[in-house]
Amino acid sequence: MVEKFIMAGDSALHICDSEVGEKVVVLLHGYLENMLVWEEFVPLLYKDVRVITLDIPGHGISEVKGEIHTMDYLADTLAAALDKLGVESITVVGHSMGGYVALAFAERYPNRTDAVVLLHSTPYADSEEKRKNRQREISLIRSGKKELLAHSAPEAGFAADNRTRFRTAIEDLQQTVYLTEDAGIIALLNGMIERKPQSEMLHNLGKPILFILGRKDGYIVPEVAEKMVAEHPEAEVVWLENSGHMGFIEEAKSCAAALLEFVARE
Repeated sequence: MVEKFIMAGDSALHICDSEVGEKVVVLLHGYLENMLVWEEFVPLLYKDVRVITLDIPGHGISEVKGEIHTMDYLADTLAAALDKLGVESITVVGHSMGGYVALAFAERYPNRTDAVVLLHSTPYADSEEKRKNRQREISLIRSGKKELLAHSAPEAGFAADNRTRFRTAIEDLQQTVYLTEDAGIIALLNGMIERKPQSEMLHNLGKPILFILGRKDGYIVPEVAEKMVAEHPEAEVVWLENSGHMGFIEEAKSCAAALLEFVARE
């Protein structure tokens, strides 16, 4: 993987690119993560496909641009990055918040979208309760209490019976939260609050779609996941039986195999 900074439009972007492979897969990380979250997952993919990862603006060491990072802005930044890298089209894989960016990319750039993979993510807009929770997180950040997020969010992403085994990964994610700029967290929370529903867009996209879901996911609980599956018969579905919200870590080999099998059929 070649690590570098590029200018994607007017945004400074931190990326890694394996640079080799006919098919291109872009992995978009979730909220309170950065591209290092894929560190052990990428080697399971790059012998078969070209893999690009990036720090989504507002997280990692990519640039923060204002008080709100809309999903459309993030999608446009990804498109500009692909232009800089000379990449025409991609399979866009989004984990959690990264899935919202993937959906915005597919909507705005359907001709550059080979396929969409929602990895522990949904096409639904925030519920009123979820918006209130995000507003509370913004208040925590602004009041200097980011450690409360660092303490709770990473652990909650893993199935309860996986937390001891993945203690090091949880601690790494906790450290990531501490290192993430407050302004970046707020910008992305604001962007998620205002995002629109994308189910209708997915129905009409006409591209291969894959949902990878965890049976023990505490963020996308089984009832919501099953509702999403039922409403999207156009999507292929893979259930990770022993995963929470972090299946690419909790069941990395199964997750990678499902993704590669899907890409190979495109």
